[in-house]
Amino acid sequence: MADARPFHWEYRPDPVPREVFRVEGGRPLAGTVRISGAKNAALKLLAAATLTGERCRFTNVPEIEDVRVMAETLGDLGVVVDHPAHGIYEVAAGDVDWLFVPLEAAAKMRASFILFGPLLSRFGRVIISNPGGDRIGRRPVNLHVDAMRALGAEIEYRNGYYLAKAPGRLRGGEVTFPFVSVMGTENALLAATLAEGRTVIRPAAQEPEVDDLVAFLQKMGAAVERTAPDTIVVEGRRRLRGAEHHVIPDRIEAGTFVVAAAVAGGRVTLEGAPCDYLGSFIETMGQMGVQVACGRDTIEVEGLAPGAGAYRTADVATAPYPGFATDLQPPTSVLMTRCAGTSRLHETIFEDRLEWLGELRKMGAAVAILDSHHAEVTGPGRLRGAEVDISDLRAGASLILGALAADGISTIHGAHHVERGYENIDRKFHDLGARIERLPEQVSSTPS
Repeated sequence: MADARPFHWEYRPDPVPREVFRVEGGRPLAGTVRISGAKNAALKLLAAATLTGERCRFTNVPEIEDVRVMAETLGDLGVVVDHPAHGIYEVAAGDVDWLFVPLEAAAKMRASFILFGPLLSRFGRVIISNPGGDRIGRRPVNLHVDAMRALGAEIEYRNGYYLAKAPGRLRGGEVTFPFVSVMGTENALLAATLAEGRTVIRPAAQEPEVDDLVAFLQKMGAAVERTAPDTIVVEGRRRLRGAEHHVIPDRIEAGTFVVAAAVAGGRVTLEGAPCDYLGSFIETMGQMGVQVACGRDTIEVEGLAPGAGAYRTADVATAPYPGFATDLQPPTSVLMTRCAGTSRLHETIFEDRLEWLGELRKMGAAVAILDSHHAEVTGPGRLRGAEVDISDLRAGASLILGALAADGISTIHGAHHVERGYENIDRKFHDLGARIERLPEQVSSTPS
């Protein structure tokens, strides 16, 4: 490939502002909260906009750090990204000056790797760094690389970067994954839209965010169809057009607020949060005794007040959609502290996702981590305020839930992790009656 400059580039991370959440627990939640657009849809939609030189417009985009990083990364490539109003982004990729996605973007956000497929397919070459992301276990990108090779790409790996090129156009083919991969499916899908011929992807991830991406690509003129629950077929087109799209609601944020109402007690209404995307989770909440009522685009939750009783135990095993989402396992773990007996967790997706339970244990939770994939939580027990550290996005939100239900004051270090995926989470909880604030690290010590 032409330019070798990236391989002499050294990453020096910008200092991350260190903030904490300070939470005074023991107050029931009450009121209404609007659920933001889905993080895991918005990032992929922004990447998909690079498949055309025409302007694409997105509404209901969550105002979160990961979206900011994606927009900044696109801008560095030469893509025009406008942000005219809250929740609205416009992308025009008429040309890309520099087909290089650096380590800086990868270190900040694993989802930057979703640019691999569309940039390679449209421009015929790309240099992209091996991605970073949350510390929840190995998430190898070899599936993405193999998918691009199945479509005719030539790929080298050198000094932490993938150098990929497509002689002529990518060619349609069979993309077969050894197991379900959400971002692998999406990368293959994006690459196939401009490939020559027919591509069949299986097993294709069934997550709502994948179908939201399919819906947007169809608006762009792509010939994409889910022909079976686990199969997506793409007939490649030479070019796509610009389109406008409204991002679907974030089902993980919705599930987080459902659990918040259950653990803290009170009545909460979630707006813009259809139950359609939360089947397995809502079913589990019902089994545990949480009162959840679904409307057309609302969810109403009534939680037990602290000391007013206990929920029923549950055995939860995560699985690809439509199974129980791995991102909803950490919040549900907090709810298990309010169950009468021992609940069991089986994390099938990420081997390090249970490690954060050690922080929940600091709050007084009776947690036994049996191995990297299994844990038990025994209740009912009253959590107490503590000083804890956030290791990843979902663990961070879950520690806030624990603090809301705890007696006393908690200091939760690493607020920047939560800002990656939750829009104004502290303000939303504050509006529901929680005593929560975000403070600079140096003035946030927990009273003894």
